[in-house]
Amino acid sequence: MSQEDVEIVRGSFDVWNRGDMDAYGEQLMDTDVVVRPPARWPEPGPFVGRDAVVRFFKQVRDAWDADLIEPISDFVDAGDRVVVRFAWSARGRGPAAVMEISAVLMMRDGKMLSVGFFWDHAEGLEAVGLRE
Repeated sequence: MSQEDVEIVRGSFDVWNRGDMDAYGEQLMDTDVVVRPPARWPEPGPFVGRDAVVRFFKQVRDAWDADLIEPISDFVDAGDRVVVRFAWSARGRGPAAVMEISAVLMMRDGKMLSVGFFWDHAEGLEAVGLRE
């Protein structure tokens, strides 16, 4: 099951980059999904439920004219969770931005049940009981 989850998370990058957040939510998120932004994020969350999470992600994306996420680490299979570090680049409406963030995604029945974001990759790995 967990390798299947890794492939779903890997594919989620393509869905995000296509820009259809409604499809992102419907195809990839459990109805009970919970998202926790990284520490010191302007909207602290957590965001609970598919509608709230999609609204949050749309709001984040709407701050830019274009954005792209790209994995910059291996996808780590951690049982019912997947850990990946990615770069999020955005441009338009001010200076361009590039951020590196790690995500810990708990999966249920092939969909994201929870997503926690970490600035520090080691913290993300520690959240699933692993070390760099």
